[in-house]
Amino acid sequence: MPVQRRTLMTAALAASGALGSLATAQPATAAPAKALADADVRAIRGVVEAQLKAFAADDAARAYALASPAIQAQFGDAPNFLRMVREAYPVVYRPAATAFFRPEATDDGSVVQVVQMRDQAGRAWLATYQLQRDASQRWRISGCVVLPDEGKAT
Repeated sequence: MPVQRRTLMTAALAASGALGSLATAQPATAAPAKALADADVRAIRGVVEAQLKAFAADDAARAYALASPAIQAQFGDAPNFLRMVREAYPVVYRPAATAFFRPEATDDGSVVQVVQMRDQAGRAWLATYQLQRDASQRWRISGCVVLPDEGKAT
């Protein structure tokens, strides 16, 4: 990841204080620490893509199942979670296009996955996801910060 991208990702996480409305108790300012195995890269992307597909299909149960236990506890049930995403994160709910950057592990064991998105009006956004393993070692989304892409993405 270029220094410019890492700085933007770290700034996005720090600016949010925690990962936006989907925040958990996890520290959000941890800098990316190391590369991930290819299998983890595929699995992490697969989780984010599956949740985006669930949103596109209005499949609240599937989208909610891909969230971490802390996020599930925060929103209580799948319809509540879907309603929050639809209202607070319209570009995540219905992106017109996505481009994935390579995820990176952080010192605390979580992973940061940046996804460039375009909304239906053509505006560019950066969605910075945080993922962590659940009790069964599957990757789950534990937060997301969405900020306008000010032309720094490639």
